[in-house]
Amino acid sequence: MRKKSIINTLVTILILIVSVVLVGWVLANNKKKNAEKTAIVAQADGVVVVRMSEAKKQAIEQDFTANGNFIPAHQMNFSAENSGRVTKVLVDEGSRVSKGQTLAVIKADQLNVDLESAQAAYQTSLRDKERYENAFATGGVTQQQLDQAKLQLSNAEARLAQAKLRINDTYVRSSINGVVNKRYIEPGAVVAPGTQLFELVDVSQLKLQTTVNEGQVAQLKEGDKVNIRVSVFPDKSFSGKISFIAPKADNALNFPIQIELASNPDNSVKAGMYGTAVFGFPVQTPVILVPRSSFIGSVNSNEVFVIKSDSTAALRKVVAGRTIGDQVEVLDGIAEGEKIITSGQINLAEGTKVSVVK
Repeated sequence: MRKKSIINTLVTILILIVSVVLVGWVLANNKKKNAEKTAIVAQADGVVVVRMSEAKKQAIEQDFTANGNFIPAHQMNFSAENSGRVTKVLVDEGSRVSKGQTLAVIKADQLNVDLESAQAAYQTSLRDKERYENAFATGGVTQQQLDQAKLQLSNAEARLAQAKLRINDTYVRSSINGVVNKRYIEPGAVVAPGTQLFELVDVSQLKLQTTVNEGQVAQLKEGDKVNIRVSVFPDKSFSGKISFIAPKADNALNFPIQIELASNPDNSVKAGMYGTAVFGFPVQTPVILVPRSSFIGSVNSNEVFVIKSDSTAALRKVVAGRTIGDQVEVLDGIAEGEKIITSGQINLAEGTKVSVVK
């Protein structure tokens, strides 16, 4: 029993030793890999080892695409203006309607009572005004009494017009030409102010809604023509023009834009489908590009180190332009062909001797 316990102890110790050795090997290996990934910055006899890249002129490819979905030109949600019972629903989902067409009728008994009361009050005020005018002609009433009668008539007329407007609101009419996409009511339903009744969409003109970033939006303007691809019709080509560019970015720092679809034969493209806007630009004059890692600290510093002909580092002030991927446009301060240090800047100063790693 004692012998078995000793064997177990030895096995445990052996496992611990192997584990320690294994952990040490992993740590050493990771350290070696990290060192290889880190830019080489070694010093020997006052010479700093660096990496470099040659400044080159390149034509910037400005074409880009943006994905989005098609939305109708107009979409309206109709809600009840007054309380009442729905007596008639004159359209169904899929029905085409025109502007001003009656969609439904809501019975409002209280509004009818209010209208009758307003009409009676108006007629009474009208008769009073006529009577006061006749009496004023014979000196039976004063000018003030006549003016008061005219004021009462004006107020009664306003109340009558208001009652008629409320009655008119019981007829739900379309304000656009379009199609009934959804119907939320049935005859006999009781509705309150704000109850949703219909959803109408105008699909005679579709728009592709998408977003672009700040670098892309600077190249766009309303009216620009855009090629459009529709996911479900890969063999067809469509076109459109930019109709809206948001003046403010969204929470993701992107700018919403809308592109009107120029034509839609047979209404094959439907609202809600996915599409891709293809923005094409002419090739521009080549510009000098340098790696983003060339800049000391960040691109905003506008400082880089270059290698002079005597293999020494020189700090150079530059003017940075656009950032394209991992490349930065240099507007001024760098000439084509100059050697730009891209790694090892942390140990450099003006005039430091450098050695370039191949």
